[in-house]
Amino acid sequence: MEDKRRRARVQGAWAAPAKSQATAQPGKNLQGLATAARSHLSQTPGQAWKNKEQKLPERAFVFQEPQLVVRTAPEPRVIEVRLYPGFVDLKEADWILERLCRDVPWKQRMGIREDITYPQPRLTAWYGELPYTYSRITMEPNPHWHPVLCTLKSRVEENTGHTFNSLLCNLYRDEKDSVDWHSDDEPSLGSCPVIASLSFGATRTFEMRKKPPPEENGDYTYVERVRIPLDHGTLLIMEGATQADWQHRVPKEYHSRERRVNLTFRTIYPEPRGAAW
Repeated sequence: MEDKRRRARVQGAWAAPAKSQATAQPGKNLQGLATAARSHLSQTPGQAWKNKEQKLPERAFVFQEPQLVVRTAPEPRVIEVRLYPGFVDLKEADWILERLCRDVPWKQRMGIREDITYPQPRLTAWYGELPYTYSRITMEPNPHWHPVLCTLKSRVEENTGHTFNSLLCNLYRDEKDSVDWHSDDEPSLGSCPVIASLSFGATRTFEMRKKPPPEENGDYTYVERVRIPLDHGTLLIMEGATQADWQHRVPKEYHSRERRVNLTFRTIYPEPRGAAW
């Protein structure tokens, strides 16, 4: 019996003391818990959050009508390139090629690129009463037109409806001769110049590429390109905004090519007084 009492006293020492209120008024505690539970259950969904939510400061909403931005579309630019194969028949073209190679005062001039001087990979000659400056090269006036060139000039003017007062001649001696990417857009040619290009001799590829928009920063990687083979006696006309929006070239060839003469008729305007081109 003494052992049972001793074990009871030890076990009771580990138990937490009971609260005096719970012991004194057990009925009231149960009644309060039941009332709180009923109050919580009777709340509508979201009411408990609303009761805790702080009231936000009111703001006055002012409607502002959006500004109307008017953007005008750029005016359409007309690009026109016309090709006349067989403009000069083969027999006559053969005779003209021989005469031009023999009689025109061909000369290899020095080009300038990034302040570096180099021999142009072709021979050139100039006809016209006014000088012509391109790629920092000035062609001196030469009013003494060869009779064959005068005849060709009249024939081109009659068939195209355009008049010309100057001529740049190019002689491509073989496949290694070429002309790099450029546009005939010098100020002395005026706006939207008309260029009539007449070819004799070996067929060479005439390539064109569209100039990229300003946001491309001069990147020609994905621009539109055109390749046109120019045969013996073929006439090519470029007009409209072709020089403003496109570049052209005659590249080197990998296969052997015979000589080729290219005549580019154009109109040169006098240089305005005081202008420095």
